[in-house]
Amino acid sequence: MSTSGPMRYQFVIEGELSDRVLAAFPELVRSSHSATGTTTLYGAVADSTAMRGVLARIDTLGLTLLGLSQLPD
Repeated sequence: MSTSGPMRYQFVIEGELSDRVLAAFPELVRSSHSATGTTTLYGAVADSTAMRGVLARIDTLGLTLLGLSQLPD
């Protein structure tokens, strides 16, 4: 990850996340529920430490990360 500033990412998570689970990711926005039963979150991640924090919360909550991609600026 670059240290030149926040980068935007998309996280695809298995299942439809409840509002309570979504509250654990205040820096991310839910873009959609999919017909395939996934939730897509996106937002700016400040740096590698912040990325590790997001990934740790996904793991702690027992969520399955199906995809992660950097979005264009």
